[in-house]
Amino acid sequence: MERGLLWTSLLIVFIWLAWLGWNEYQKVEAYRLWAEKFENAKYDIYSVLAKNGTNITWGKPARSAPVDLKTFSLKDVRDIHLVVNDKVVSLDALPSKGESALEFVFKDPTTQAVRVPFTEIPLAAKWAKYLQQAL
Repeated sequence: MERGLLWTSLLIVFIWLAWLGWNEYQKVEAYRLWAEKFENAKYDIYSVLAKNGTNITWGKPARSAPVDLKTFSLKDVRDIHLVVNDKVVSLDALPSKGESALEFVFKDPTTQAVRVPFTEIPLAAKWAKYLQQAL
């Protein structure tokens, strides 16, 4: 009886892990198809980001296609900051850990800044440098 309960619980855990892996694979495949029409794109569990010309498009990954997509032009952006733990940091002195995001500050003061979350600080810094050169 105990063995049956042990194997049943292990089977349930295995099925749950397999479903999580399949779900993430579906998100990556949907991102891959979406990203083909852009010059440069990035995917992580928090967001998708893509650049095409001077337009930046970002949103959240999903199984069928990225959702909550928003687009803006780099021509409307005044500054691009790397933000870690809600503080602007220098690209030359990166912290080792924390919650990172790219912050786009617009020329129009009535337009609210946009923050695109990243899972890795070095990847966010690389994108900040790339987009600052395009700016």
